[in-house]
Amino acid sequence: MNRLVAALCVAAPCLAQDARQIVELVQRRAEVKSERYEGTLQVFDARGRTTEKRWRYDRLGSAGASKVVLRFTAPAEVKGVALLVFNHPDRASDQWMWTPAIQRDRRIALQDRSTRFFGTDFSFEDLEEHETGQYDYKMLGEEALDGAPCWKIESRPKRSRSSQYTHSHLWVRQESCTFARIESFVKDQLARRLNYSNLERVQGIWTPRRLEMHDLRRNSRTVLTLEKLTYNLPLKEEDFTLLALRRES
Repeated sequence: MNRLVAALCVAAPCLAQDARQIVELVQRRAEVKSERYEGTLQVFDARGRTTEKRWRYDRLGSAGASKVVLRFTAPAEVKGVALLVFNHPDRASDQWMWTPAIQRDRRIALQDRSTRFFGTDFSFEDLEEHETGQYDYKMLGEEALDGAPCWKIESRPKRSRSSQYTHSHLWVRQESCTFARIESFVKDQLARRLNYSNLERVQGIWTPRRLEMHDLRRNSRTVLTLEKLTYNLPLKEEDFTLLALRRES
């Protein structure tokens, strides 16, 4: 379950099942061989100031075992900065960041995954996928969001899963079987809220075109708009390496 590309589903409702089955159904219907989009990020700080960034997102492989390259394309001061993510089905991802200004890559340590990714409200952990087998789920009931009936589900990382979050609440739209919201907690404090909106069918898959991440502790938010989104395009394994990150800079 990738927090940036979740909420994807073919046109069929989520039938009443247990919590794990619902989350697995959302993930299963979201499976594609590859994905690419261009993203515009508007970052609003606590004082109301706005900055804008752009990145390109490439993903190869199925959920839980995919590879991702995320590369900033604007503004000039961050252009070329890239993140390489290897997602795994049984543990946290491996991540490396490439900074062209200093011609250096560095591995992102597990203890650093809670930090913000280059001034956005997404942490490094928020940019990795979350395989359902690494979490325990519990049904909390039903609750409508923006008039849409949703299943409300609690997820908790298993002991083998390193995470900054103690637990999360997931809202799944019953009609379209897509995520509507994810709220992530550190102990009993709500840390981040991710809303999915502007659903659109892309190659037969319901896709949120707008994602808004709100950092409750900083009182800041980032709005990500997905553009030029394409699924199942031919991508090459050799483009998902540290060598490729350096070569494209």
